[in-house]
Amino acid sequence: MAPATDGAILCIGAASMDTVAVVDRMVGADERVVAETIVHAGGGPAATAAVAIARWGVPVELAAAVGDDDAGRAVLDGLEAEGVGVRHVERRRGETTAQSVVLVSRDTASRALLTRPGPTLRELPAGYDWVHCDQAGYPAAQAGRARAGRLSLDDGNAVAGFVPAGVDLYVPTAEVLLRRFGAAGDGGVLALLDAARAATVEGVGAVVVTRGGEGAVALDPAGDELVVPAVDVPVESTLGAGDVFHGAMLAALALGHGFAGSVRLAVVCAGLSCRGLDGRSAIPGLAETLRLTTTTTTTSAGRPATVPATQKGRP
Repeated sequence: MAPATDGAILCIGAASMDTVAVVDRMVGADERVVAETIVHAGGGPAATAAVAIARWGVPVELAAAVGDDDAGRAVLDGLEAEGVGVRHVERRRGETTAQSVVLVSRDTASRALLTRPGPTLRELPAGYDWVHCDQAGYPAAQAGRARAGRLSLDDGNAVAGFVPAGVDLYVPTAEVLLRRFGAAGDGGVLALLDAARAATVEGVGAVVVTRGGEGAVALDPAGDELVVPAVDVPVESTLGAGDVFHGAMLAALALGHGFAGSVRLAVVCAGLSCRGLDGRSAIPGLAETLRLTTTTTTTSAGRPATVPATQKGRP
């Protein structure tokens, strides 16, 4: 299989426009609440992962579908401005681009999402060493598996029809991992590692479990275990942090940081992205991520490190 131009990573899946509003508290039924601020920004798990990769200077392309509408044009403009290749983004006449409305509560830092899905890509472009997909891109990635190199899967929004075999880098949330592979346990580090090992028995390669404000737990193909705490940063919003994690993980691997180093870099990058209200504006470059990563402590599975719970950025 011929490699893609310049060894680019391919992200396949959702690309959307997000409207993000900050409110003092979550809105109840029939309530009218004044928003502190409202911003419009590009979103979508695969698209945001691609932006994170591009911010680190790694060649990346997006395979997705948008409508032939104003939102679709804004999505493409934003991706091109970030340096993401869009030759595989289809503009579908008569269809509407995916859009989301996100409410962020100032008092709890929680969020509520309302999403209208858009069109999905039907075919996986060939010739890429790494293909990263979200729940929207998984059907095309799975159907075209023989045409891809290594496959990375974002299983944060639980993927329908998930087949473990052939997934080289499996990145679920803790909740999804335990739902799919969990045994008896309290959901702590050791239970997550047991579930990760069960996933490898079913055919996945490396497993990296994102844990929100607790950082990440990882199991590499050699059986080595990692526990990486979240970073101490001021959190504006956690929107898109998991997507940033996926992009940073792949970018770090492409740059030769190894598995353990890439997990640490991804945790830091995702945490720093939480400084912004939307999912992209605060994504750091590689140099800033490397500076903070030198202070991040990785521990053994039995002795997970922690940081103050009120200041943790969420992958």
